[in-house]
Amino acid sequence: MNTNTQTIQGILSIAALLCLIVGFFNLFSPEINDLLYNKVFYVLIGASFYFQAPTLANKNMLYPMYAAAALCIIGAFLPQDSQFAVIKTIGLFAGVLLSIFNRPRTVRRN
Repeated sequence: MNTNTQTIQGILSIAALLCLIVGFFNLFSPEINDLLYNKVFYVLIGASFYFQAPTLANKNMLYPMYAAAALCIIGAFLPQDSQFAVIKTIGLFAGVLLSIFNRPRTVRRN
């Protein structure tokens, strides 16, 4: 994996985690918390999935990871009361599962 890609993913993941923490603990006004917790978090996670896709061990999972990223990002911009708002959660779970089961294999030397 490219060092720049790892750095970008690390920054995106930390920023997403901060959004999640801030939104969960209601550290700001309700409007800001909602923006961070329900919108920015999913955009950052979607971007992280996008950068992770080319690094997956199974190249057949490249486009499903891009699809998960797209679902997260598109879903973040849908109204909360929309019946389609659930797609961001579907994208999140799909991306997490794809990343867990398609990690690049590390070669161990004895």
